[in-house]
Amino acid sequence: MKTTYRTIAATVLAGALLCGTAACSAESGKPAAESKTDGGKAPAKTVEMSPVAAVQKAAANNEKFTSVSYTMKGSVPGEGTIEGEASMSMKPIAVQMKMRGEVEGKQEEFEIRITSDGMYMNGGKEAAAEMDGKSWIKFPMEALSKGGENPLGGLSSQVDKNPAAESGTLTAAKDLKKVGEETVDGVSTTHYTGTLTLEQMTAALGNDAKAKEKSEKTLKAYKDMGVDKLTMDMWIDGEDHTKQFRTRGESKKGPLDMTITFVDFNKPVTIKAPPASETLDLAEMMADAQAG
Repeated sequence: MKTTYRTIAATVLAGALLCGTAACSAESGKPAAESKTDGGKAPAKTVEMSPVAAVQKAAANNEKFTSVSYTMKGSVPGEGTIEGEASMSMKPIAVQMKMRGEVEGKQEEFEIRITSDGMYMNGGKEAAAEMDGKSWIKFPMEALSKGGENPLGGLSSQVDKNPAAESGTLTAAKDLKKVGEETVDGVSTTHYTGTLTLEQMTAALGNDAKAKEKSEKTLKAYKDMGVDKLTMDMWIDGEDHTKQFRTRGESKKGPLDMTITFVDFNKPVTIKAPPASETLDLAEMMADAQAG
């Protein structure tokens, strides 16, 4: 069971980390004015802004999200292709993420849910075969936070990360420019693009310790992949929200190419824990082992 879940967790973590580049920190721009956030089709912009101002404004608006739903698709160096969809509530934190990807040369499907009492992972049929037919395993939050060996590695602190977290660093790109007007999923958007080194991304975070802490693992993931330069493409709708974000780079392990497309935001998100009869509780299993 440990091997299966470690492998799946590594693949999901790669996607979750990279999805964290899909928007930005408020540190990167001045606070934007309040705007309507109903997730519907956006009207055309009436005021032309510079590329830097447009990205900054979207960055500030992204920080105001109370919930988001999005899709993800792309390739991760050393891990292969990955795609999926997720819904997330910011306060309280609740997440449902379904992923499909290549794990050790095989196509796998898996799902993660986070509720108030823990993180649940469904590893599919292969994992169920190792757990007497139970398809879910529960990792209690309190157990994960006490230290020691964590079967999920860094996943527990990253999968609940706002996917609209860091793309405000795009404002530091010296070649940031407007590409043009494009339609994404029926929504009119303005497309911007720029290229950044990891050094520039780090510098763009400024002196905000909280912003740096949030971005540390994402930047480390890029370094571990051997990616030192990123091309970012950002599509911003008429209400100054990020509609789509694409991150590309090259490494010795292969190409990086991840796209996040936002479907809804500020809509109610309800995440339910899996049925207890289908769940193996890690805390109970460890307690039984110690008692035995």
